[in-house]
Amino acid sequence: MNYEPIAAYHFDLAGTAFGAMAKKGEEEKLRKAGIIDMQFRRVKCKYPADTKIAFHVEKGCNPNYLALLVKYAAGDGDIVDVDIKEKGAKEYQSLKHSWGAIWRMDTPKPIKGPISIRITSEGGKTLEQEDVIPEGWKPDTLYPSKLQF
Repeated sequence: MNYEPIAAYHFDLAGTAFGAMAKKGEEEKLRKAGIIDMQFRRVKCKYPADTKIAFHVEKGCNPNYLALLVKYAAGDGDIVDVDIKEKGAKEYQSLKHSWGAIWRMDTPKPIKGPISIRITSEGGKTLEQEDVIPEGWKPDTLYPSKLQF
């Protein structure tokens, strides 16, 4: 559920995570609290210097539905735009932000690889790599790139 009218950021935590934050003996009380206010501080993701961004094609994807999890993006803030260009296309098409770091596209026309990807960070930096997702791409597969912010 998206609570954006209430808050720009929210955390959707499992009951186990809620229980782990509780005082001993009060785990169930915290699990049942529902929506709670919390203070947090965002930190930049840090990965070893040679770590590159990777794109995970999510489970359930098919030629008419593509969902990409952008992994290992370091430093420059959130990813604010993800675009793809299919084999033979002249222009990029924007994916829709689904949730977290997942971006998706629903299309009546099958998506054909290889797929080039362009990503833009909150800081305004844009990175692009041709043919990062190959022809014959498969769901639940991680495709590494040569990109990093």
